[in-house]
Amino acid sequence: METIKLLEILSRGEDSLHQFKKNIRNADSLAAEMVAFSNGTGGKIFIGVGDDGGVTGLSTEDVRRLNQLIANAASQGVKPAINPVSENIMTTQGLVILIDVPAGINKPYQDKDGVFWVKSGSDKRRATSREEIQRMFQQSNLLHADVLPVQGISVADLDLDYFKHFFQKRFNETLEEQNLPLPVILENMNLSRGDSLTIAGALLFAKTPQFKLPACVVKAGAFDANEFSTTVYNDSRDIAGKLADVFRQSVNFVVSNLRHVQNGQNFNSIGVPEIPYESIEELVANALIHRDYFISAPVRIFIFGNRVEIISPGHLPNNLTVENIKLGNSNTRNPALASFANHLLPYRGYDSGIIRALAKYPHIDFLDDRDASLFKVTLKRGLTQD
Repeated sequence: METIKLLEILSRGEDSLHQFKKNIRNADSLAAEMVAFSNGTGGKIFIGVGDDGGVTGLSTEDVRRLNQLIANAASQGVKPAINPVSENIMTTQGLVILIDVPAGINKPYQDKDGVFWVKSGSDKRRATSREEIQRMFQQSNLLHADVLPVQGISVADLDLDYFKHFFQKRFNETLEEQNLPLPVILENMNLSRGDSLTIAGALLFAKTPQFKLPACVVKAGAFDANEFSTTVYNDSRDIAGKLADVFRQSVNFVVSNLRHVQNGQNFNSIGVPEIPYESIEELVANALIHRDYFISAPVRIFIFGNRVEIISPGHLPNNLTVENIKLGNSNTRNPALASFANHLLPYRGYDSGIIRALAKYPHIDFLDDRDASLFKVTLKRGLTQD
């Protein structure tokens, strides 16, 4: 790193990607910093820098000692071990060591005492909640929320006629032709574990999944104004049921609260929604299928005078960004749910859904909010369809 670039970073102060240390003498303390960065999006540790961003410098003896300390912390203090890159940078105020810690590919990481550290602004904290640690396992594809069993929803809660119809349509065979017990078939399909339906099984095929999954609803509201109001609204609903029913009702909620335009049709026609139906379908389906089910929060749909917002719990998984999902990149968070979705919903996969939605209606913005752990889609209103 060039000295000018270094001084520019130091002048901005510490944040979630940059940590300043005057000196480090404890390998365990350094390992904890490395763990926090590895469990997040990576970051840089500058040694020889005060909290205010001023260079305090390091001696030649410090550099020799710290190089060994860095190696020990990365190999013995971080589990699994990591390989950060260090660089010595000479400034007019003294020598600075830069440790570049990349985002880990084997999350979650922990220190030698088994503590999971995560970044919290410019500081770090222990990850203590089960859901937070589960999400880190999820990011490494070691655990998927949709295949976890739901306590209190058993195979007996399955809508059997609905499942039989789906099974025959999907596999061109009846359920009875399998000559296997129903629990075995469900478990083979990742729809149950033991006597309990999984989250995927419950959401897709249970009679009343929200009985034990109350957060798995869509909270929808429509307002004349451009801001949220708890007292003045046109329409408000809590949409529950099987995933296919929630999808259809959510799409209908959006369409029924939009303006309709003739768009070249004759005057007596009912018109078409100001936002194309296909774009609404794609984005609602993505919100339901790819949300983070480790987060106990509903999908939210808000219709304002100038926009429609679809808000999903959970930011984009792993290293996905808004820019690369527009190009078709994907990372399936809920593979069991997604594998059956295209047989129940007008859904063809996350990698092409965003592209199709934008092709039909380019006036769409995306916000990947990692601090609030949500993903927001905003469709602008009042614009002419191309």
